[in-house]
Amino acid sequence: MKVKYWVESMRLRTLPLALANTITGSAIAWADGGFRWPIFVLAAVTTLLLQILSNMANDYGDFKNGKDTAERIGPKRMVQSGNISPKAMLKGIWIVVALAIITGVWLIIPGFSQEISASGITGMIVFAVIGLFAILAAIKYTVGKNPYGYKAMGDVFVFIFFGLIGVVGTFFLHTGTFRFSLLLPAIAIGLLSVGVLNLNNLRDYQSDKSTGKNTLVVMLGLSKARIYHALLLLGAFLSVSIFTLIEYKSGWQWIFWAAFPAISANLNVVRTFTDHKQLYPELKRLSMASLLFAILFSLGLII
Repeated sequence: MKVKYWVESMRLRTLPLALANTITGSAIAWADGGFRWPIFVLAAVTTLLLQILSNMANDYGDFKNGKDTAERIGPKRMVQSGNISPKAMLKGIWIVVALAIITGVWLIIPGFSQEISASGITGMIVFAVIGLFAILAAIKYTVGKNPYGYKAMGDVFVFIFFGLIGVVGTFFLHTGTFRFSLLLPAIAIGLLSVGVLNLNNLRDYQSDKSTGKNTLVVMLGLSKARIYHALLLLGAFLSVSIFTLIEYKSGWQWIFWAAFPAISANLNVVRTFTDHKQLYPELKRLSMASLLFAILFSLGLII
């Protein structure tokens, strides 16, 4: 039973979307002839660990800060329910931190193995610092006296680390290069990741508002948050469409639009829902639709 509770604390349904940035950055590297399997595998594992860390820290932090109440609609929290003690969860968090550091260092070494020069060492240091900031950001989202997740800053963290840094950083570790057009698919993945967070905050709007958890949804209000949601998801398609026009090589690159019906269905639910419980199953659907978007975009480049 304990194993079951630990698995639940990891919130497996959120993990598919965490792979989107690794898949996207790696696919662009593949199209450029710079793909390396060790980078792909290690980047995927590290990203998954960061997502698990964020989920477990959120479970612990919301309990410690009194934000988990009976009004909450989402999946049962393991600490709040008593299935995992706060002390045990804290130990679990540190174990995941250690694993993320190990895989992160392992990722950086092959990423710069071809550059033992001073610039290569500098690059390793830069990526190590970014990795430590990512770990700290995952924890500080809801843990501590002044968690930024309670100040409507969660969207910014997700956009930067699971979008911009996730895609561009993965590509750079594969190829050792950068170009500004990469920011467009990175923005797209970031927007979709924020969309999933926004959907989560829409679902929890009432309980968050009553407990003083000031997410961006609470600050905007429901009407504006619905519009914000639409801008996030549609902005992802716009960003990748511009990238495709800039780096067009084949009609296959437009295949990512096949994910639009699934995204559109989510937009319709968010636009029309009357009960916040209606949004609970949409989290998994949007996460999978966003992953599909990344896979189709990547297939278009590879083909």
